[in-house]
Amino acid sequence: MSDRRSRITVDGVRLYTRSAGEGLPVVLLHAFPMSSTMWLAQREGLASICKVITPDLRGFGGSRLGDDEPSIDVMADDVARLLDEEGVDRAVVGGQSMGGYVTMALCRRHPDRVLGVVLADTKATADPEAARANRERIAAAVLDRGPSVLVEEVLPGLVGSTTRQRRAMVFGRIRGLVQAAPPGAAAWAQRAMASRPDSFETLRGLKAPALVIVGEEDELSPLSDAEAMVEAVPDGRLTVIEKAGHLSAIEQPEAFNRAVTEFLKERVL
Repeated sequence: MSDRRSRITVDGVRLYTRSAGEGLPVVLLHAFPMSSTMWLAQREGLASICKVITPDLRGFGGSRLGDDEPSIDVMADDVARLLDEEGVDRAVVGGQSMGGYVTMALCRRHPDRVLGVVLADTKATADPEAARANRERIAAAVLDRGPSVLVEEVLPGLVGSTTRQRRAMVFGRIRGLVQAAPPGAAAWAQRAMASRPDSFETLRGLKAPALVIVGEEDELSPLSDAEAMVEAVPDGRLTVIEKAGHLSAIEQPEAFNRAVTEFLKERVL
């Protein structure tokens, strides 16, 4: 099934999105420093049961960065306005890594728009001081030296050992997506993630069902983070994807899609 592509303008900022399928709207928000391109297998694999909407978050892919100060909340408000433009009242909203942070911000700021939640390879805790300082260092370095900084410092942690050792084509695709990240957007997003709040109170107040997914080889957001989120939400389930790291949706797309499909059919549809 071919993608449908559209552009909307939010407060003067152009945002780009790809979608596929019909029916229940499912919004998937990409990881750092990817774009909606990372969700190709999800648009193809899930479009038979729902409408898959995959925006490029600010500055990535075809979306413009704008002049707002770095903030996960700004990205979440963009998603809410995107739903307005799509004529969607409520949707299942999910994200991987950074996209998970945006999903939790949307749940906090626009809870009435959320039918269900998918949190993949992400965490609800705020960054400790050392992590915030490291994000600022990478932000400054990428503005100075370009995407090579992301390839050297971010890429190694994005994939699991199985992908590094056995999936050369998958690793090459991920490397290409990292290299394509605009430096300005990468720096802005790092600073936005550094300033995000703790989201456990948001999860405890969640009124929609939640699916938490984690790659068994994820070292950035390990199983312990996933378990803590599942324990916090009133109605949650956990799926561990074998032989996948931090980008489980790309590393093991069939297993990822199967988990989302089961969640939608059992808890939402």
